[in-house]
Amino acid sequence: QVQVVESGGGLVQAGGSLRLSCAASGRTGNTNDMGWYRQAPGKEREFVAGISWSDGSTYYVDSVKGRFTISKDNAKNTVYLQMNNLKPEDTAIYYCNGDIIAKVGAIIPLGSWGQGTQVIVSS
Repeated sequence: QVQVVESGGGLVQAGGSLRLSCAASGRTGNTNDMGWYRQAPGKEREFVAGISWSDGSTYYVDSVKGRFTISKDNAKNTVYLQMNNLKPEDTAIYYCNGDIIAKVGAIIPLGSWGQGTQVIVSS
Protein backbone atom coordinates (compact mmCIF):
# COMPACT_ATOMS: atom_id res chain seq x y z
CA GLN A 1 0.00 0.00 0.00
CA VAL A 2 1.22 3.48 -0.86
CA GLN A 3 2.54 5.41 2.13
CA VAL A 4 3.15 9.13 2.42
CA VAL A 5 4.93 11.72 4.54
CA GLU A 6 3.56 15.26 4.56
CA SER A 7 5.42 18.44 5.47
CA GLY A 8 5.24 22.20 5.13
CA GLY A 9 2.43 23.26 7.41
CA GLY A 10 2.59 26.14 9.84
CA LEU A 11 1.00 29.29 11.19
CA VAL A 12 0.25 32.06 8.74
CA GLN A 13 -1.84 35.20 8.67
CA ALA A 14 -4.89 35.49 6.48
CA GLY A 15 -3.85 36.33 2.94
CA GLY A 16 -0.55 34.54 3.32
CA SER A 17 0.83 31.48 1.55
CA LEU A 18 2.17 28.05 2.38
CA ARG A 19 3.51 25.18 0.30
CA LEU A 20 2.88 21.63 1.42
CA SER A 21 4.88 18.62 0.25
CA CYS A 22 3.98 14.96 0.15
CA ALA A 23 6.57 12.26 -0.51
CA ALA A 24 5.10 8.89 -1.45
CA SER A 25 6.64 5.45 -1.27
CA GLY A 26 5.41 2.15 -2.64
CA ARG A 27 4.08 3.65 -5.85
CA THR A 28 6.15 1.59 -8.28
CA GLY A 29 3.93 0.87 -11.25
CA ASN A 30 1.02 2.74 -9.69
CA THR A 31 -0.48 5.27 -12.08
CA ASN A 32 -3.44 6.33 -9.98
CA ASP A 33 -3.87 9.93 -8.97
CA MET A 34 -2.54 11.56 -5.81
CA GLY A 35 -4.35 14.12 -3.75
CA TRP A 36 -4.73 16.29 -0.70
CA TYR A 37 -7.43 16.20 1.94
CA ARG A 38 -8.00 18.24 5.08
CA GLN A 39 -9.77 17.85 8.38
CA ALA A 40 -10.82 20.88 10.38
CA PRO A 41 -11.59 20.63 14.10
CA GLY A 42 -14.94 18.98 14.65
CA LYS A 43 -15.43 18.22 10.97
CA GLU A 44 -14.98 15.23 8.73
CA ARG A 45 -12.02 14.86 6.43
CA GLU A 46 -12.72 16.43 3.05
CA PHE A 47 -11.09 16.23 -0.36
CA VAL A 48 -9.16 19.35 -1.41
CA ALA A 49 -7.19 18.71 -4.60
CA GLY A 50 -6.12 15.87 -6.88
CA ILE A 51 -3.73 15.39 -9.76
CA SER A 52 -3.51 12.81 -12.50
CA TRP A 53 -0.19 10.99 -12.44
CA SER A 54 -0.35 10.37 -16.19
CA ASP A 55 -1.27 13.72 -17.70
CA GLY A 56 -1.05 16.15 -14.79
CA SER A 57 -4.66 17.25 -15.00
CA THR A 58 -5.90 18.71 -11.75
CA TYR A 59 -9.19 19.03 -9.89
CA TYR A 60 -10.21 20.91 -6.77
CA VAL A 61 -12.99 21.40 -4.30
CA ASP A 62 -14.82 24.62 -5.13
CA SER A 63 -13.73 26.43 -1.95
CA VAL A 64 -10.04 26.43 -2.96
CA LYS A 65 -10.27 26.96 -6.73
CA GLY A 66 -8.16 29.92 -7.80
CA ARG A 67 -6.19 29.90 -4.53
CA PHE A 68 -4.61 26.44 -4.28
CA THR A 69 -2.48 24.71 -6.89
CA ILE A 70 -1.51 21.04 -6.82
CA SER A 71 1.56 19.91 -8.73
CA LYS A 72 3.80 16.87 -8.92
CA ASP A 73 7.30 15.62 -9.49
CA ASN A 74 7.07 12.13 -10.96
CA ALA A 75 10.75 11.40 -10.49
CA LYS A 76 10.50 12.10 -6.78
CA ASN A 77 7.02 10.58 -6.31
CA THR A 78 6.12 13.85 -4.65
CA VAL A 79 3.14 16.13 -4.86
CA TYR A 80 2.90 19.71 -3.68
CA LEU A 81 0.06 21.97 -2.65
CA GLN A 82 0.70 25.67 -3.10
CA MET A 83 -1.81 27.56 -1.00
CA ASN A 84 -2.23 31.27 -1.61
CA ASN A 85 -4.60 33.86 -0.17
CA LEU A 86 -5.20 31.62 2.82
CA LYS A 87 -8.32 32.16 4.89
CA PRO A 88 -9.08 31.27 8.51
CA GLU A 89 -11.50 28.62 7.24
CA ASP A 90 -8.53 26.84 5.63
CA THR A 91 -7.28 25.98 9.11
CA ALA A 92 -7.05 22.19 9.30
CA ILE A 93 -4.75 19.23 9.36
CA TYR A 94 -3.81 18.54 5.75
CA TYR A 95 -3.36 14.95 4.67
CA CYS A 96 -1.98 13.50 1.48
CA ASN A 97 -3.07 10.28 -0.13
CA GLY A 98 -0.75 8.67 -2.61
CA ASP A 99 -3.35 6.53 -4.33
CA ILE A 100 -6.74 7.93 -5.16
CA ILE A 101 -9.32 7.16 -7.82
CA ALA A 102 -11.60 9.86 -9.14
CA LYS A 103 -14.98 8.64 -10.32
CA VAL A 104 -18.19 10.43 -11.12
CA GLY A 105 -19.51 11.70 -7.82
CA ALA A 106 -16.73 10.30 -5.68
CA ILE A 107 -12.99 10.50 -5.04
CA ILE A 108 -11.84 7.32 -3.38
CA PRO A 109 -8.65 7.24 -1.28
CA LEU A 110 -6.89 3.88 -1.45
CA GLY A 111 -3.47 4.61 0.04
CA SER A 112 -2.42 4.87 3.66
CA TRP A 113 -2.80 8.18 5.48
CA GLY A 114 0.23 9.99 6.78
CA GLN A 115 0.43 11.91 10.03
CA GLY A 116 -0.76 15.06 8.32
CA THR A 117 0.59 18.57 8.59
CA GLN A 118 -1.13 21.32 10.58
CA VAL A 119 -2.10 24.56 8.87
CA ILE A 120 -3.33 27.41 11.04
CA VAL A 121 -4.52 30.65 9.45
CA SER A 122 -5.00 33.55 11.81
CA SER A 123 -7.39 36.41 11.07
